[in-house]
Amino acid sequence: MAKTALTRRQSTAPAGADDVVGEVRALAIDKAAIDPQIIAAAARAWSPNTIRAFLSDMKLWDAWCRRARVRAGEATAGTVAAYIRALSGQDNDDAARATPQRAAATIARYLVNIGWAYRMAGLGDPTAAPLVRLEHKAARKLLGTRQTQARGIRYKGDVSDLDAPASGVSLAILLKATRRDLLGARDRALLLVNYDTGCRRSELAAMRIEHIDGPDVDGAGVVEIGRSKTDQEGQGALAYLSPATMRAIAKWCDKAGIVRGALFRRVETWFDGSIRGVGEEALNPGTITLIYKRLIRQAFDRKLLGPMSEAELERWVAAVSSHSIRVGVAQDNFAAGESLPAIMQAYRWRDPKTVMRYGAKLAAKSGASARLAKRFSAE
Repeated sequence: MAKTALTRRQSTAPAGADDVVGEVRALAIDKAAIDPQIIAAAARAWSPNTIRAFLSDMKLWDAWCRRARVRAGEATAGTVAAYIRALSGQDNDDAARATPQRAAATIARYLVNIGWAYRMAGLGDPTAAPLVRLEHKAARKLLGTRQTQARGIRYKGDVSDLDAPASGVSLAILLKATRRDLLGARDRALLLVNYDTGCRRSELAAMRIEHIDGPDVDGAGVVEIGRSKTDQEGQGALAYLSPATMRAIAKWCDKAGIVRGALFRRVETWFDGSIRGVGEEALNPGTITLIYKRLIRQAFDRKLLGPMSEAELERWVAAVSSHSIRVGVAQDNFAAGESLPAIMQAYRWRDPKTVMRYGAKLAAKSGASARLAKRFSAE
């Protein structure tokens, strides 16, 4: 045990780096041409999610090469082109039928990681060939490049008047649907922090008590958001926490006995739903989506969602993700008349097209065509 721990402490490569080296070595024909230090450095520069995606994508590529009866290290532009056609549903041979169809964005990611692997293995990059570029363009044309968007959870729901009462699936309704115990205290703090900060799930899970400064004389606070998807170098950013959010955080921490460490943690329950205890480790980012789905079902069971059918409930649950509140925050900001630069700065977006896509549905409902339709609807 001691020897293993010492070995891990002495290792300069992060978890997953050795796996990246292994994938590239398996691909390479001339093992001596590989420089493991370069590969390990690339793995250290990547985020954990990027490493996981790379390893997953290479396993899928290896499986495709096996079905195509081609050694992965000897794959050509034609092999990659056939892979693109299979992924986009254009071919119907045995290998293509065994390959699930993917979205255009996913295919683009596969090609990036395949190209990285070949270049790191000292091989020619088959994804750079004109044939592959043309097949990729054809696949994008066939599939379309619009990405499926998580359904936004706005503060008061899908309302045009921000002063109107909350309705439907909304942050205000989900807050009412939370339990009145320790689990509910955690859920309320999570919802409010996510709405104030627009954090991604990884940022929420990484949040610690020590990162929060406040409350100030007005009861508000700020939280330091460290390393994130768009900030791999860890420059950090500050986000505002409202007085209501600060009170929710204080109540959760007081009930849970948390004075330092991870802010959001797992609340363990018995089979009858009663509280068993609170974990010491940070909440798994993957469970945040499940929490939001559970709260929507709780709101439905408590008849807080109005005349919603079970079919509509299931559509909502299927469309919600950990990103839904972040989408809703963007939509509420557009509805409040905030500018695009202000929204991007406040919620740490780098790509304006992403933010505009989040506001597209809202714009469609409040644009010229919508106003004209409302004008003549009464006639």
